[in-house]
Amino acid sequence: MTVRQRLAGWLARDDVRNFITGVIVFNAIILGLETYDPVMSRVGGLVVALDRACLAIFVVELVLKIFAHGPRFFRNGWNLFDFVIVGISLVPGAQTLSVLRALRILRVLRVVSGVPRLRRVIEGFLTALPGMASVFFLMGLIFYIGAVMSTKLFGDAFPEWFGTLGRSGYSLFQIMTLESWSMGIVRPVMDIYPQAWIFFVPFIIVTTFTVANLIVGLIVNSMQDAHHEEDQAATGTYRDEVLARLAAIEKKLDDREG
Repeated sequence: MTVRQRLAGWLARDDVRNFITGVIVFNAIILGLETYDPVMSRVGGLVVALDRACLAIFVVELVLKIFAHGPRFFRNGWNLFDFVIVGISLVPGAQTLSVLRALRILRVLRVVSGVPRLRRVIEGFLTALPGMASVFFLMGLIFYIGAVMSTKLFGDAFPEWFGTLGRSGYSLFQIMTLESWSMGIVRPVMDIYPQAWIFFVPFIIVTTFTVANLIVGLIVNSMQDAHHEEDQAATGTYRDEVLARLAAIEKKLDDREG
């Protein structure tokens, strides 16, 4: 076994992966503490030092993985994800520019690649994206039609909500989320246009209770498919192990009889 193979096996060990996950969680706490001025005024130097230590561990881990796997490292999507997340923290100026400093919290997302259950959730979501594209297109059409109609119907009386297509679209999005939709928007509109409910109620039924649930259904279905494929793979692996053991036992019996 080569050095690279031994290193790859060591990196794949559960205790090593659990250690990296623990560092990710600890680093998330440290980044949160940096937002508290009282903490930074007292132990700011220690907090910054711990943050840099966590970053150093992530960099060492990535270097070891690149050495162990070689070019194959960049063929794995989760490895690329980790590489980009850590790379953002190494961009010159990341410690001074506020935007880049804020992006350091993205390191917490590394816990997704370190926990198999979270990976399955993300993989299920990504699998659902092609099917969701048609649903999003349908949603966009509904919003565009609704924005044009509401601008024509209510724009003159309520320009702050429906004065332009953009404002109408945002107001309709608020209505779709059911956030202050009745007392905040619809009832004031109905004070001037009593029949406005004929427009708003079907819009809510179509977007909130129909199209939005289609998206949820697609994601749930994709996750169920991902779990089913994983169960099948696990069953196949277990079956292969059982068959290999039976073959070994049969071979031993044949050798004894011979």
